[in-house]
Amino acid sequence: MKENDYYQEKTCIVTGGNSGIGYALCEELLRRGANVYMAGRDPSKVAAAARALGDHGERLRTLIVDVTKQDQVQRAIEGAAGEAGQLDLLFNNAGIGGTIQYEKATLEDWKTIIDTNVWSVIYGVHAAVPIMLRQGAGHIVNTSSIAGIVPPPMQALYSLTKFGVTGLTECLRYEYAEKGIRFSTICPANIATPIFKKSIDGTVHEQLGIPDDAYPVEKAVNEILDKVAAGAGIIVVPEKPWTSMWRKYWAGDPEIEEFLLKMAHDRRESFETKGTYY
Repeated sequence: MKENDYYQEKTCIVTGGNSGIGYALCEELLRRGANVYMAGRDPSKVAAAARALGDHGERLRTLIVDVTKQDQVQRAIEGAAGEAGQLDLLFNNAGIGGTIQYEKATLEDWKTIIDTNVWSVIYGVHAAVPIMLRQGAGHIVNTSSIAGIVPPPMQALYSLTKFGVTGLTECLRYEYAEKGIRFSTICPANIATPIFKKSIDGTVHEQLGIPDDAYPVEKAVNEILDKVAAGAGIIVVPEKPWTSMWRKYWAGDPEIEEFLLKMAHDRRESFETKGTYY
Protein backbone atom coordinates (compact mmCIF):
# COMPACT_ATOMS: atom_id res chain seq x y z
CA MET A 1 0.00 0.00 0.00
CA LYS A 2 1.31 3.44 -0.90
CA GLU A 3 1.76 5.87 1.99
CA ASN A 4 -0.90 8.26 0.65
CA ASP A 5 -3.43 5.44 0.21
CA TYR A 6 -3.14 4.49 3.86
CA TYR A 7 -5.20 7.51 4.91
CA GLN A 8 -7.99 7.35 2.32
CA GLU A 9 -11.37 7.52 4.08
CA LYS A 10 -9.73 6.92 7.46
CA THR A 11 -11.24 8.68 10.48
CA CYS A 12 -8.52 10.57 12.35
CA ILE A 13 -8.55 12.62 15.55
CA VAL A 14 -5.71 15.11 16.06
CA THR A 15 -5.39 16.78 19.46
CA GLY A 16 -3.67 20.14 19.55
CA GLY A 17 -4.86 20.33 15.95
CA ASN A 18 -5.32 24.06 15.61
CA SER A 19 -1.62 25.04 15.60
CA GLY A 20 1.93 23.86 15.02
CA ILE A 21 2.55 20.23 14.14
CA GLY A 22 -1.09 19.40 14.89
CA TYR A 23 -2.44 21.86 12.33
CA ALA A 24 0.06 20.67 9.72
CA LEU A 25 -0.98 17.07 10.42
CA CYS A 26 -4.64 17.97 9.93
CA GLU A 27 -3.87 19.72 6.66
CA GLU A 28 -1.77 16.88 5.25
CA LEU A 29 -4.19 14.18 6.40
CA LEU A 30 -6.97 15.98 4.56
CA ARG A 31 -4.82 16.18 1.44
CA ARG A 32 -4.30 12.42 1.70
CA GLY A 33 -8.02 11.74 1.77
CA ALA A 34 -8.69 11.30 5.49
CA ASN A 35 -11.67 12.49 7.48
CA VAL A 36 -10.25 14.62 10.28
CA TYR A 37 -11.48 15.76 13.67
CA MET A 38 -9.39 18.78 14.69
CA ALA A 39 -9.35 18.90 18.49
CA GLY A 40 -8.33 21.92 20.53
CA ARG A 41 -9.16 23.75 23.74
CA ASP A 42 -9.86 27.31 22.56
CA PRO A 43 -13.07 27.53 20.50
CA SER A 44 -12.03 30.69 18.66
CA LYS A 45 -8.61 29.32 17.70
CA VAL A 46 -10.08 26.00 16.59
CA ALA A 47 -12.72 27.79 14.51
CA ALA A 48 -10.10 30.01 12.84
CA ALA A 49 -7.89 27.03 12.02
CA ALA A 50 -10.87 25.11 10.62
CA ARG A 51 -11.84 28.05 8.44
CA ALA A 52 -8.34 28.08 6.97
CA LEU A 53 -8.93 24.48 5.86
CA GLY A 54 -12.50 25.10 4.80
CA ASP A 55 -11.94 23.85 1.25
CA HIS A 56 -12.11 20.29 2.58
CA GLY A 57 -15.77 20.64 3.52
CA GLU A 58 -17.34 18.06 5.81
CA ARG A 59 -14.21 15.90 5.85
CA LEU A 60 -12.99 18.32 8.53
CA ARG A 61 -14.85 18.56 11.81
CA THR A 62 -13.89 20.10 15.13
CA LEU A 63 -13.82 19.01 18.75
CA ILE A 64 -13.48 21.41 21.68
CA VAL A 65 -11.64 19.54 24.41
CA ASP A 66 -9.24 20.28 27.24
CA VAL A 67 -6.90 17.30 27.06
CA THR A 68 -6.02 17.63 30.76
CA LYS A 69 -9.62 16.67 31.62
CA GLN A 70 -10.32 12.94 31.38
CA ASP A 71 -14.07 13.30 30.99
CA GLN A 72 -13.69 15.72 28.10
CA VAL A 73 -11.18 13.49 26.29
CA GLN A 74 -13.35 10.40 26.79
CA ARG A 75 -16.47 12.17 25.56
CA ALA A 76 -14.72 13.67 22.54
CA ILE A 77 -13.13 10.43 21.34
CA GLU A 78 -16.18 8.27 21.94
CA GLY A 79 -18.42 10.90 20.34
CA ALA A 80 -16.29 11.25 17.23
CA ALA A 81 -15.96 7.49 16.82
CA GLY A 82 -19.71 7.06 17.26
CA GLU A 83 -20.51 9.78 14.76
CA ALA A 84 -18.07 8.47 12.16
CA GLY A 85 -18.78 4.81 12.86
CA GLN A 86 -15.07 4.09 13.35
CA LEU A 87 -11.80 5.43 14.75
CA ASP A 88 -8.83 4.57 12.58
CA LEU A 89 -6.12 6.89 13.87
CA LEU A 90 -5.72 8.91 17.04
CA PHE A 91 -2.91 11.47 17.08
CA ASN A 92 -2.26 12.38 20.73
CA ASN A 93 -0.36 15.48 19.70
CA ALA A 94 -1.34 18.20 22.20
CA GLY A 95 1.50 19.31 24.41
CA ILE A 96 3.57 22.17 25.75
CA GLY A 97 7.28 22.89 25.79
CA GLY A 98 9.42 23.46 28.81
CA THR A 99 12.99 24.71 28.61
CA ILE A 100 13.83 25.97 32.08
CA GLN A 101 16.59 25.58 34.62
CA TYR A 102 15.59 22.97 37.17
CA GLU A 103 16.15 25.31 40.12
CA LYS A 104 13.78 27.88 38.62
CA ALA A 105 10.91 25.44 38.08
CA THR A 106 8.05 25.37 40.58
CA LEU A 107 5.99 22.34 41.57
CA GLU A 108 3.10 23.97 39.73
CA ASP A 109 5.24 23.96 36.58
CA TRP A 110 5.78 20.23 37.09
CA LYS A 111 2.05 19.61 37.51
CA THR A 112 1.13 21.67 34.46
CA ILE A 113 3.56 19.96 32.12
CA ILE A 114 2.77 16.45 33.38
CA ASP A 115 -0.98 17.04 33.10
CA THR A 116 -0.63 18.35 29.56
CA ASN A 117 2.06 16.09 28.13
CA VAL A 118 1.51 12.81 29.97
CA TRP A 119 -2.01 12.58 31.34
CA SER A 120 -3.47 13.81 28.05
CA VAL A 121 -1.82 10.89 26.25
CA ILE A 122 -2.96 8.42 28.92
CA TYR A 123 -6.53 9.73 28.64
CA GLY A 124 -6.45 9.46 24.86
CA VAL A 125 -5.09 5.92 24.86
CA HIS A 126 -7.54 4.90 27.58
CA ALA A 127 -10.48 6.10 25.48
CA ALA A 128 -9.26 4.78 22.12
CA VAL A 129 -7.98 1.28 22.90
CA PRO A 130 -11.40 -0.25 23.75
CA ILE A 131 -12.85 1.17 20.52
CA MET A 132 -9.98 -0.19 18.46
CA LEU A 133 -10.16 -3.58 20.18
CA ARG A 134 -13.82 -3.84 19.19
CA GLN A 135 -12.89 -2.90 15.63
CA GLY A 136 -9.94 -5.28 15.57
CA ALA A 137 -7.76 -2.51 14.15
CA GLY A 138 -6.53 1.02 14.72
CA HIS A 139 -3.42 3.15 15.02
CA ILE A 140 -2.45 5.42 17.91
CA VAL A 141 0.28 7.98 17.24
CA ASN A 142 1.70 9.78 20.28
CA THR A 143 3.85 12.88 19.95
CA SER A 144 6.98 12.64 22.06
CA SER A 145 10.14 14.56 21.17
CA ILE A 146 13.82 14.11 20.50
CA ALA A 147 13.91 15.02 24.21
CA GLY A 148 12.05 11.76 24.78
CA ILE A 149 15.00 9.66 23.60
CA VAL A 150 17.97 11.98 24.32
CA PRO A 151 18.04 14.11 27.54
CA PRO A 152 18.81 17.76 26.70
CA PRO A 153 19.96 19.97 29.59
CA MET A 154 17.55 22.64 30.84
CA GLN A 155 14.65 20.41 29.80
CA ALA A 156 14.30 18.06 32.75
CA LEU A 157 10.57 18.74 33.11
CA TYR A 158 9.87 18.37 29.41
CA SER A 159 12.17 15.40 28.97
CA LEU A 160 10.56 13.50 31.84
CA THR A 161 7.17 13.80 30.17
CA LYS A 162 8.45 12.89 26.73
CA PHE A 163 10.51 9.90 27.89
CA GLY A 164 7.29 8.77 29.54
CA VAL A 165 5.35 9.09 26.29
CA THR A 166 8.03 7.18 24.39
CA GLY A 167 8.13 4.38 26.95
CA LEU A 168 4.35 4.07 27.13
CA THR A 169 3.98 3.95 23.37
CA GLU A 170 6.76 1.45 22.80
CA CYS A 171 5.35 -0.88 25.47
CA LEU A 172 1.89 -0.76 23.94
CA ARG A 173 3.29 -1.24 20.43
CA TYR A 174 4.42 -4.73 21.40
CA GLU A 175 1.50 -5.46 23.72
CA TYR A 176 -1.17 -4.86 21.09
CA ALA A 177 0.62 -5.94 17.90
CA GLU A 178 -1.23 -9.26 17.72
CA LYS A 179 -4.51 -7.48 18.36
CA GLY A 180 -4.19 -5.41 15.20
CA ILE A 181 -3.56 -2.07 16.93
CA ARG A 182 -0.48 -0.17 15.81
CA PHE A 183 1.39 2.37 17.93
CA SER A 184 3.89 4.97 16.71
CA THR A 185 5.91 7.58 18.58
CA ILE A 186 6.76 10.88 16.86
CA CYS A 187 10.07 12.29 18.12
CA PRO A 188 10.51 15.72 16.51
CA ALA A 189 13.68 17.72 16.97
CA ASN A 190 13.50 21.49 16.34
CA ILE A 191 10.47 22.02 14.11
CA ALA A 192 9.49 25.53 13.04
CA THR A 193 6.35 26.08 15.13
CA PRO A 194 5.27 28.63 17.78
CA ILE A 195 6.05 26.22 20.65
CA PHE A 196 9.40 27.96 21.15
CA LYS A 197 7.62 31.22 22.02
CA LYS A 198 5.52 29.74 24.84
CA SER A 199 6.42 29.12 28.46
CA ILE A 200 5.05 26.27 30.53
CA ASP A 201 2.08 28.35 31.73
CA GLY A 202 1.08 29.17 28.15
CA THR A 203 2.38 32.74 28.13
CA VAL A 204 3.55 33.80 24.67
CA HIS A 205 6.91 35.58 24.56
CA GLU A 206 7.21 37.26 21.18
CA GLN A 207 10.84 38.16 21.85
CA LEU A 208 11.76 34.48 21.77
CA GLY A 209 12.69 33.25 18.35
CA ILE A 210 12.46 29.92 16.59
CA PRO A 211 15.93 28.30 16.41
CA ASP A 212 17.80 28.87 13.16
CA ASP A 213 18.12 25.13 12.58
CA ALA A 214 14.37 24.48 12.88
CA TYR A 215 13.00 22.11 10.25
CA PRO A 216 10.00 23.22 8.11
CA VAL A 217 6.83 21.84 9.63
CA GLU A 218 5.32 20.86 6.26
CA LYS A 219 8.33 18.66 5.45
CA ALA A 220 8.21 17.19 8.93
CA VAL A 221 4.58 16.07 8.74
CA ASN A 222 5.04 14.56 5.30
CA GLU A 223 7.87 12.42 6.62
CA ILE A 224 5.89 11.58 9.76
CA LEU A 225 2.79 10.45 7.88
CA ASP A 226 4.80 8.37 5.42
CA LYS A 227 6.44 6.54 8.33
CA VAL A 228 3.20 6.15 10.27
CA ALA A 229 1.66 4.53 7.17
CA ALA A 230 4.66 2.20 6.95
CA GLY A 231 4.08 1.10 10.56
CA ALA A 232 7.24 2.64 12.03
CA GLY A 233 7.61 2.60 15.81
CA ILE A 234 9.88 5.51 16.80
CA ILE A 235 9.83 8.24 14.16
CA VAL A 236 12.64 10.78 14.46
CA VAL A 237 12.22 13.90 12.34
CA PRO A 238 14.32 15.20 10.74
CA GLU A 239 16.32 12.00 10.52
CA LYS A 240 19.68 13.74 10.13
CA PRO A 241 21.56 14.31 12.35
CA TRP A 242 19.18 13.29 15.13
CA THR A 243 18.83 9.57 14.45
CA SER A 244 22.60 9.19 14.56
CA MET A 245 22.79 11.24 17.76
CA TRP A 246 20.09 9.15 19.41
CA ARG A 247 21.85 5.89 18.59
CA LYS A 248 25.23 7.23 19.67
CA TYR A 249 23.81 8.46 22.98
CA TRP A 250 22.43 5.03 23.86
CA ALA A 251 25.72 3.44 22.76
CA GLY A 252 27.57 5.65 25.27
CA ASP A 253 29.50 7.62 22.65
CA PRO A 254 31.76 10.17 24.43
CA GLU A 255 31.19 12.62 21.56
CA ILE A 256 27.53 12.94 22.54
CA GLU A 257 28.46 13.26 26.22
CA GLU A 258 30.65 16.24 25.32
CA PHE A 259 27.92 17.68 23.09
CA LEU A 260 25.33 17.61 25.89
CA LEU A 261 27.73 19.07 28.46
CA LYS A 262 28.53 21.91 26.08
CA MET A 263 24.81 22.45 25.44
CA ALA A 264 24.26 22.78 29.19
CA HIS A 265 27.03 25.37 29.47
CA ASP A 266 25.89 27.34 26.42
CA ARG A 267 22.21 27.35 27.42
CA ARG A 268 22.92 28.54 30.95
CA GLU A 269 25.24 31.25 29.68
CA SER A 270 22.72 32.34 27.04
CA PHE A 271 19.93 32.56 29.58
CA GLU A 272 22.02 34.54 32.03
CA THR A 273 23.12 37.03 29.38
CA LYS A 274 20.13 37.22 27.00
CA GLY A 275 17.22 35.80 28.98
CA THR A 276 16.69 33.04 26.40
CA TYR A 277 18.19 29.61 25.87
CA TYR A 278 18.56 30.05 22.10
